[in-house]
Amino acid sequence: MELPFAEPYKIKVVEPLRRSSREEREKWIKEARYNLFNLRSEQVFIDLLTDSGTGAMSHHQWSEMMLGDESYAGSASYFKLKKVINELLGMPYFVPTHQGRAAENVLFSATIKEGDLVPGNSHFDTTKGHIEFRRATAVDCTIDEASETLLYHPFKGNIDLNKLEDVFRNNPREKIPMCIITVTCNTSGGQPVSMQNIREVSALCKKYGIPVIFDAARFAENAYFIKQREKEYANHSITDIVREMYDHVDAATMSSKKDAIVNIGGFVACRDKELFDKISMYCILYEGYLTYGGLAGRDLAAMAQGLTEGCRYDYLESRIGQVAYLGKLLKEYGIPCQEPTGGHAVFVDAGKVLPHIPREEYQAQTLAIELYLEGGVRGVEIGTLLADRDPKTRENRYPNLELVRLAVPRRVYTNNHMAFVAACLGNIFERRDKITKGFRITKEAPIMRHFTVELERK
Repeated sequence: MELPFAEPYKIKVVEPLRRSSREEREKWIKEARYNLFNLRSEQVFIDLLTDSGTGAMSHHQWSEMMLGDESYAGSASYFKLKKVINELLGMPYFVPTHQGRAAENVLFSATIKEGDLVPGNSHFDTTKGHIEFRRATAVDCTIDEASETLLYHPFKGNIDLNKLEDVFRNNPREKIPMCIITVTCNTSGGQPVSMQNIREVSALCKKYGIPVIFDAARFAENAYFIKQREKEYANHSITDIVREMYDHVDAATMSSKKDAIVNIGGFVACRDKELFDKISMYCILYEGYLTYGGLAGRDLAAMAQGLTEGCRYDYLESRIGQVAYLGKLLKEYGIPCQEPTGGHAVFVDAGKVLPHIPREEYQAQTLAIELYLEGGVRGVEIGTLLADRDPKTRENRYPNLELVRLAVPRRVYTNNHMAFVAACLGNIFERRDKITKGFRITKEAPIMRHFTVELERK
């Protein structure tokens, strides 16, 4: 008979988890002003808030931590990482940063000015925040199929070429500093971008003289989906697919806390020496000297090892397979999710689960709070709270989808944990008609409010 799947690793260290009572959770979430970010980690049983920096590093990565060179300038760990980035991604220039949003800050400080337009596929919150902070505008050019959660499309992260060209045709070239391709596309449900779409977007941008930039936090997961879903790449290695992906872009930002499986770190990589010189100034200004960029040498060394491990097929098969398993269980409970399941997370369609809750009462946040109350599971809202207010009108922006993201940390939880999460949502789904009220905002920041927002029940 065919042998069942088994994880390509064994567990060496465990961390105890405490199960709390519903009464405790009701008290804690109220004290947190109904903001899941405000909960203490020990108040959470299964933490699916994010897959960023929450993975379990391998023994090889921990070994590299001990080999880290902490020299301020010219660290050996920097050159180890530089070699991996050059060989794996084909990018000759890079600067390290302490995480992904720092990489965006460094790159955008050198490239984006007030009044600019930055098209792409569903920019993530920090990306949009950095763009709008500079009084520029993020333009979403994602394909329409991404908004239909129950529709199967193998690459819902794709950019609509007609939408993109409309931006190019209707605006001066000097107002468009770049086009961003997010791989995989987090905001649309952890959905991949096809190699064909990457090629076509790159060709269109070259036609108009627009640089193409990867938001590359989950580039290896994207490469895995290309191998699985584009026939011409079925026999290609992950590293070959990765290299071809990067061959079509001019630069990349990366939060290494995802596919490099480290707890902290990021970088900006590019091909152009002139761009490198510009970003170098901002790296030194905001992050630190060019060979450490806000990181310890041990972090650089662990990142170099993690980039290599993150591109291994058996690791990706196990990691993405666990996310798919959670999606399968939720589907069996009848819970509507973004289909097909994304690479790093399952995105529950809160608008379909709680259609009777008005959108101005934050459907996705309401469902996320119910999930915490049910079983101590922390997810995160990807909906109206995250979409923030329009910078000009200050009115709520209502996105196409109200989603609760269940982001699965790498090599941390077992499938029994996934079954627990699914059962919690199954219970909520059964009593969904009894959830009659959402929330109102009592305090919010002027930008990226979802991190610190305070709420009360309606």
